Amino acid sequence: MMIPNIESLAGPATKYDYEASIAAGVLIGLFSLPILSTAVPNLFGTVWPLSIIFFLVAPPIGIFIASKLSRVFPFIWQIAKFVLIGGLNALVDIGVLAAIQSLFQSSYGIGPDTAIIVVGSVAVSFYVVYKAISFLVANFNSFFWNKYWIFADKTTKGSREEFIQFLIVSIVGFLINIFFTAFIFTAVTPLGGMNHQQWGLLCAAFGGIAGMTWNFVGYKLFVFKK
Repeated sequence: MMIPNIESLAGPATKYDYEASIAAGVLIGLFSLPILSTAVPNLFGTVWPLSIIFFLVAPPIGIFIASKLSRVFPFIWQIAKFVLIGGLNALVDIGVLAAIQSLFQSSYGIGPDTAIIVVGSVAVSFYVVYKAISFLVANFNSFFWNKYWIFADKTTKGSREEFIQFLIVSIVGFLINIFFTAFIFTAVTPLGGMNHQQWGLLCAAFGGIAGMTWNFVGYKLFVFKK
């Protein structure tokens, strides 16, 4: 009877993977703070230390489990890293958006609903500019993590072209996200007696999954293909 090498059962995770997952967890914890302060202001003082500890510990544990499972299901390894960075990227997007809104509101009295230009009955507000900035910042962050960790592309050749391709795939993923969210919200009756606010959040989750699925396939097959 052949006894398997213990190292061969450890999965693909390396010290670098665990360090990257811890770094991502720290960033997720930090970017979650402004969200927690808004969502649960009365409990923020108690909740925020637990949030930091949780996101510091959970990602490396998740990477460990995914590494083990990848011995049986190889596709799980990249997906686990992609989901982790997808969460980080969403928080970067929201965090940057919140920071810009707060800065312009407090320093210049410009709210997100302040109109830049009005064409007929349609007004373009500063929110569009804020969201465009946060989207670009989040995509730079996402590009870095996807290129150098998730898909392990250490080369610098063609980085500009890669980023353009990455941005195109991300924009399509964003449109898919919006389409699925809006379609389900309007075409499907809320489940389980949910109100429209609750149903909207659930629809957004479905849209996020659809957009994230497209992004993973697009990044793997078109941007970071080997």
